Amino acid sequence: MNASEFWAPIKLSLQVALLSSVIVTVIGIAAAWWMSRRSFRGKLVLETGFMLPLVLPPTVVGFLLLVLLGRKSWLGQLIEWLFAAPIIFSWWAAVVAAVVVAFPLVYQTMKVGFASVSRDLEDAGRSIGASEWQVFRYITLPMTLPSLMTAYILGFARALGEFGATLMIAGNIPGKTQTIPTAIYVAVDAGNNPMAWSWTVTMIAISFLMLLLTGRKPA
Repeated sequence: MNASEFWAPIKLSLQVALLSSVIVTVIGIAAAWWMSRRSFRGKLVLETGFMLPLVLPPTVVGFLLLVLLGRKSWLGQLIEWLFAAPIIFSWWAAVVAAVVVAFPLVYQTMKVGFASVSRDLEDAGRSIGASEWQVFRYITLPMTLPSLMTAYILGFARALGEFGATLMIAGNIPGKTQTIPTAIYVAVDAGNNPMAWSWTVTMIAISFLMLLLTGRKPA
């Protein structure tokens, strides 16, 4: 295997993790903030649904996404009509899978962060005429910055290591959808342990650095 074949899964995994972690962080912040400020009938059921990808086998998540976004579903057909190409078995499918499996971690982290913000401070901002957006931007969000950083890093690390759902919906196409986890699986299956070890060490190094960042205390 040449250098380009070795680096291709690493490059794709980093691209998928970077994009999906940004997307899932934005979605997770919005969902956690909204849920932390609302009480309504069925809230527990909805929140349980949010957390389901955390406990479901990744292959089950991947199968559900395949049914939802496949070429036989109306949503899959709509996406194919809009973008002139199906989303399944593309690197965008890997992004979708990563967003779904990482969402519970981001959501739960941000939920805890928002719960720690003093309502008195937010009410003080409103009392001097600040809008809800200004309260969120200048009071709530800065106070949850440690949680935000942790949520992003956990989302990135989870997306980087996703295997089952990615394999189901994006496949394992070298140079197109093959990420580090799927590349390791293929290498082990082919008996190429040296290459599997190379990718494994790379994955461990990246994941260790990301988790190390979550343990850093702000200065």
